[in-house]
Amino acid sequence: MVDLLRISELAKYLELDAPQAQNHVSIVGGGGKTTILHALGEQLQGKTILTSTTKMGFDQNRSLPVYFEPEDEIIQNISNGSPIMIWKEVQGEKAIGVDPSLCDHWFRSIDNVVVEADGSRRLPFKAPAEFEPVVPSSSNLMISTIGADALGQVISSYCHRPERVAELAECMPHELLTPERAAKVILHSEGQRKAKPMKAKFCIAITKVNDENQRKVNTLTNLIHSLDKDTGVVAIAFEVVQ
Repeated sequence: MVDLLRISELAKYLELDAPQAQNHVSIVGGGGKTTILHALGEQLQGKTILTSTTKMGFDQNRSLPVYFEPEDEIIQNISNGSPIMIWKEVQGEKAIGVDPSLCDHWFRSIDNVVVEADGSRRLPFKAPAEFEPVVPSSSNLMISTIGADALGQVISSYCHRPERVAELAECMPHELLTPERAAKVILHSEGQRKAKPMKAKFCIAITKVNDENQRKVNTLTNLIHSLDKDTGVVAIAFEVVQ
């Protein structure tokens, strides 16, 4: 049985909170990306930028100070342990993300850049389209998030880009997202690790795990580890994360 991790333990578990560590984290996939983004912002040491290369809700800064593509002087003056949020602009109810090259630029001079690099329209599972995800080239960790509440559910109802999910899972959109099908999508070269920089580590974060779906989550993590023995992929599971 997979052990459930508290979201507050994420940075420590992944060894991202060591003194003088430099982390450029891109978060992709389905449910839980914004929660993980802010959790890392709270847990990482040093100067930290939280940002996006896609769209996210304009209210998702969670009281952090927001800057719009600031000058380098502002970046240099970020305080240790006091993360900031950076967007390109706000249009209506959406915050527009920055160009990924800016994330690479910032990472040359500060400790941590954490990027929400994908969108899923609040659905728990997805497969990326041709233009997704938007991952900065200097990312050294990519976290793919998956909502456990999608397991065992109809693909067309619980997945973003359901036709693409079904294609990679080798089934039809009206069929169920079994752990076996989810594992195919996750490990497919055009699935959850699409656009992963060559040297970046890859972590699968399974959110919203509860008593009802934990057996499916156990099956999924066992499949991932048995099918991917060579690259050292890490799969972790959390209790309910919104």
